[in-house]
Amino acid sequence: MLQPPGRVSRKIQPLGKIEDEARFLRSWLERPLVTGAVTPSSKLLARTMASYVDPRVPGPVVELGPGTGPVTDALVRRGVAEDRLVLVEFNPDFCKLLKKRFPRATIVQGDAYSIARTLEGVMSEPAAATVSSLPLFTKPVEVRTSLLAEIQALMHRNAPFVQFTYAMVPPIPRNPRQFTVTASNRIWLNLPPARVWVYRGR
Repeated sequence: MLQPPGRVSRKIQPLGKIEDEARFLRSWLERPLVTGAVTPSSKLLARTMASYVDPRVPGPVVELGPGTGPVTDALVRRGVAEDRLVLVEFNPDFCKLLKKRFPRATIVQGDAYSIARTLEGVMSEPAAATVSSLPLFTKPVEVRTSLLAEIQALMHRNAPFVQFTYAMVPPIPRNPRQFTVTASNRIWLNLPPARVWVYRGR
């Protein structure tokens, strides 16, 4: 029986904040355009992103660029069953860590910007939502737009694509004929301050 949002049936292992910050910093120094962030998302930002996912909607929940798992943790606390999570991560070290922290999730090491190919044969039904921490602004706008189109084709109609950025403008330009986009308030307690953008297909 599905638990109401915000409740979980198991005790979640706490994430090691200092260790995770060190991992992120090391990964950022090695590959700044791939990692994108110097530190993991704050708990408030992670909870805000997870709040746009309705755990009652059937199907997998895809997470792009989970890193060390702060948003993954928030999704589980939101009420999304761990075995519904499909985590797509490029960094092999982060993949190993995610397998330890979320053993029932499906971990896919691969390129999120070629998401249709990366998830080929992984999901047997449309996804309920996609949550992304990818550094979209490091990519050309055509790549960002293509990513959104590909992931929307893998989800239920009107399912949310949830993306955070540090910028004041949307990471994927508005296109009212193809999708709607809404934004959260600025999350000042995150470092640096961030905003959550939610895209839904028409």
